[in-house]
Amino acid sequence: MQAALTLLEALCLQGLKQLVLCPGSRSGPLATAAGVLTSQAKLQVVTAIDERSAAFLALGMATAHGRAVAVVTTSGTAVANLLPAAVEADRSCQPLLLLTADRPARLKNCGANQTVNQESFLLAACRWFCSGAADGVHTQANDALNALAVQAWQQAQGAGSGPPGPVQLNLPFDEPLHPSLEQQHQLVSGACPPTACVEPPPEIGPAPHLNAGRPGVVIAGPWRGLSPALAAYQQALHRWLNLSGWPVLADPLAAVAADCPNRIEHWELQLDGLNLSQDVQVLRLGPMPASRRLEAWLQRHQGPQVLITEGESRPLDPLQQASQWSGGMAAWIAQQPLGDLASKPSVGTDDLSPWIEAQLPLSGAVNEPALAYWLPQLLPERLPVMLAASSPVRDWLTWGGPASGSHRCFSFRGASGIDGTLSLAMGLAANLGPLALVTGDLALLHDSNGWLHASSAAAAPPLLVVLIDNGGGGIFQQLPIDTPGFERLFAMPQQVDPLALAAAHGVPGRQVACLDDLQETLAWGLSQQRPVLLRLCSDRGHDAALRLQLRAAAQNERTEP
Repeated sequence: MQAALTLLEALCLQGLKQLVLCPGSRSGPLATAAGVLTSQAKLQVVTAIDERSAAFLALGMATAHGRAVAVVTTSGTAVANLLPAAVEADRSCQPLLLLTADRPARLKNCGANQTVNQESFLLAACRWFCSGAADGVHTQANDALNALAVQAWQQAQGAGSGPPGPVQLNLPFDEPLHPSLEQQHQLVSGACPPTACVEPPPEIGPAPHLNAGRPGVVIAGPWRGLSPALAAYQQALHRWLNLSGWPVLADPLAAVAADCPNRIEHWELQLDGLNLSQDVQVLRLGPMPASRRLEAWLQRHQGPQVLITEGESRPLDPLQQASQWSGGMAAWIAQQPLGDLASKPSVGTDDLSPWIEAQLPLSGAVNEPALAYWLPQLLPERLPVMLAASSPVRDWLTWGGPASGSHRCFSFRGASGIDGTLSLAMGLAANLGPLALVTGDLALLHDSNGWLHASSAAAAPPLLVVLIDNGGGGIFQQLPIDTPGFERLFAMPQQVDPLALAAAHGVPGRQVACLDDLQETLAWGLSQQRPVLLRLCSDRGHDAALRLQLRAAAQNERTEP
């Protein structure tokens, strides 16, 4: 416990404020030490019984503030359950600190209980991995434990050789694992101010240039920086747009500010009609938006492309057409030869929103394009929204309209999985406050253990879950799949009653019968200030056909004189 307390105190000195604790005996010293630091108001501890859900909860919490959250597990399969969240943290470049308890080396590979090769489970996804002393962390001096904490924290936060991401500390603990109450009182932390440091990150070369005085377009993909850097990113983007006059095609996840100039609404529906020449300059920010039409347009493009990432040096251009630079938007614009350029007028484009509203009125049966159009308008302005990484995020890109820009949207599309959807939203809401999650039925059911985080009324985050229940995998209905047995092989509808499942966890819910009732039900859900489930049922076959019809009609709307 002394070693555990020293290590956790050193992490707190680095900036650790929150820890998600999973049950276990081998991790007992870490649990007891975390309890001591909680009593001293140095650390907030959240408990979770499912390691997989716990890691996603911590990832959501870390993403909200841009600061690593620790997850503590016992040994064995508990560690394996951390992999899905570690993969997402790796690809979405968000900090996560995984503290896994283990047995000393003498008990490994000899048939001892609950010993596995957990050192290798997470290696492919982690920024950095380190094991404590093989004989047990109690054999390490305080300076060594402090150095371990400093290295782990800085690597997780992106102060090492790569962007922020997951880090694993595998910590062997020898017995006795559980000191008596008297022994706990006698223990005095030996932590001292950390003195160790990591190597400075490699220098980034000069930024590639674009000419703000010539025509161009900005494609703003999902934001993958840390939250504290967002304001500088937005200011730099605004400055470039004002000076260049370029239009911006923004993904819902791009985190551009609501007053972003030159923003093209519903750009995905009118991409071919924007009069962008084949040699126009392209400034791409972050990874590619979820648009096949945009990818096709870029593949035909012949002009210069520059791709700016927020510290991510791994290749992010599947088309292999852009010059990538990882110094971030704020640093990039500081290196551009802007000279005496004056602000240019905003780009004028046709607004399709009135036409879309006429096609998708707030009445009648629920359909997914209408929800994507109306939810941004009906939810309170500036309420954060998390979109499940399947149909919802694509629908908001296409149908969301001007109101979608008034919400900070999150979606964990680093690996584009539906893993941990509910737990991630719980973590975001725990640190951001009221938040809405828009999800499909399979994504919600896949992470049903996320409802466990709502079981404590005192700690339950204010999360409004808007469930689009279309009886299976609606995204597959939109793909050209013509296979016998489609329902069983792809859609996989389930028979679970989501309202009953939520109620079993103490979560209130309501069924929304039609779009006419949506506004009133949203107001009720938001007033609860705790996890709430709203279920809206739609027909995925009808919605897939409706999307195609609307796209064709929108094209006609653009081309008719």
